[in-house]
Amino acid sequence: MANEAAKARLADLMDSVQAGIKSIQRAQHRQAQIMASASAAGKRVTVVVNAKGVVIETRFSADVDDLTYPEIAKAVTTAAQEAAAEVHRRTKEMVAELTREQSRLPRLSEFIPGMPDVQDMIPTAPEVSTEPPAARARARAELTDEAATALEFTSVEQFNHDEPPSAQPNVAESGW
Repeated sequence: MANEAAKARLADLMDSVQAGIKSIQRAQHRQAQIMASASAAGKRVTVVVNAKGVVIETRFSADVDDLTYPEIAKAVTTAAQEAAAEVHRRTKEMVAELTREQSRLPRLSEFIPGMPDVQDMIPTAPEVSTEPPAARARARAELTDEAATALEFTSVEQFNHDEPPSAQPNVAESGW
């Protein structure tokens, strides 16, 4: 009887997982269609970006020649960054909605005690700099990121590099 209940629960889990995968697929397709535009320099420069934040169109108004080349360059950069930020904001909203939906699914640890949940192991992505390549703020951020991304292993076994390989345990041994 308990086996039948476990089978039914597993079938329900599989249905939930399949529905979750379809939901993720729909969200991916919706996200791929996102575009955003932004204007700068008094709406003399407008930039449109796709879902990846890649510039797909740049438009100048008839009076863009009132601006200097450095002002136009800055306006293009500003408009592109603002449009990309809008894409990012809309994508975050979609992910948050998807996360709320997925949170209703049972966690793997509910079925296999002691099993870590994959969601808990996913690292948070770092913020991406919008500073120009030579900016001091970018250099400081890169130095900080290097220190933050250093791997630290806490559950390790000591390895004796002085022993010949034949004296050390082998993965193929029956003890594994």
